[in-house]
Amino acid sequence: MPDVLPSDLAPAQATKPRLDNALVWLMALTCGLVVANIYYNQPLLAAIGRAFHVSDSRASLIATATQVGYTLGMLLVVPLGDMLERKRLMLWMLLGAAACLGGAALAPTFALLAVASILLGICSAVPQLLLPMAAHLAPEADRGRIVGRIMSGLLIGILLSRTVSGYVGAHLGWRTVFEGAAGLMLALASLLAWRLPRDQPNFQGTYASLMQSLGTLVRELPPLRRSALVGASIFAAFSVFWTTLAFYLESPAYGYGSDVAGFFGLVGAVGALAAPLAGGLADRRGARYAITAGILLALAAYLLLGLAGGWLAGLVVGVILLDVGVQSAHISNQTLVFSLRPEARSRLNTVYMTGYFTGGSLGSVVGGLAWMHFGWPGVCIVGGAFVALALAIHRSYGRP
Repeated sequence: MPDVLPSDLAPAQATKPRLDNALVWLMALTCGLVVANIYYNQPLLAAIGRAFHVSDSRASLIATATQVGYTLGMLLVVPLGDMLERKRLMLWMLLGAAACLGGAALAPTFALLAVASILLGICSAVPQLLLPMAAHLAPEADRGRIVGRIMSGLLIGILLSRTVSGYVGAHLGWRTVFEGAAGLMLALASLLAWRLPRDQPNFQGTYASLMQSLGTLVRELPPLRRSALVGASIFAAFSVFWTTLAFYLESPAYGYGSDVAGFFGLVGAVGALAAPLAGGLADRRGARYAITAGILLALAAYLLLGLAGGWLAGLVVGVILLDVGVQSAHISNQTLVFSLRPEARSRLNTVYMTGYFTGGSLGSVVGGLAWMHFGWPGVCIVGGAFVALALAIHRSYGRP
């Protein structure tokens, strides 16, 4: 099997820029601020619906539009990181995100807001370009730890975006959230233009050949297929829980409101803190070992949630175990994927993350159906089944 794809013919860089701690933290900050663009709208949907006089179900399409755009960005734009100079590509995407956020803030109709949301999702795929860049610049012995640290920024961005947008939207209006986010993207673009090193890719060919090479990578790399399937299964299990948690907390079993559900989001921040530790474990013991450990933690979480989820303490501990397990498996999976073909890291990330988010969407649908028909026991059984599937897939392939 060749070490590179036929079209990856450009010579590699003789020297790589130095990846110091300040740059790593800047990358983590960038991931957190940019991924927040995807989630700002979620606490604002009711206000948006009132502003445009549309139903709650129709207003929720804004969140869907942004997620669809993000998936399109991962599939159609992220592979360009192996073909175009990554820094320039990311700067253009940040400027595009700023324009889309400004358009959302000024949108006179619901339809234009939906269009701006799709385009915003596409332009917000920057973290999926930044992670392969960091993996390329990082020393091999520290790659997992560095990827984990940057991923912690992304996870914290997901967590805090909802809290910040909900507070600002309640006091200053939903349009102010998008205006402020547009300013942040412009400031971030200026900072990255000054601090981020250039990262010249190796791929030579057309966009069509670039996209065709995704299939070649999938066919030639069994570890990539395994990681994508494991990631899909583990994120499906994660989505099963978080899709149904609010329903469970508001049910007679607990009788809590949405504020308590928000508290569990803060509890889930432990997963973000565990990301660098998971990456370090992958560096020391190998990615396969760390993935196995993460999957087993997630399986233990669902056993606990099934047996003791009726008590608040059991639910809290279960959330912590699930988040740490899922994030450990995810970071270790990415560390493994980035090591397969250094010249194709953006495309490898495209394949992996597309599978990952596909699994998350499936988990949301199946989790909702399980709750509707079988309640909390059904949720735990389905979530545990997805984790067991991840373990079976992980163990069924040989070592890379």
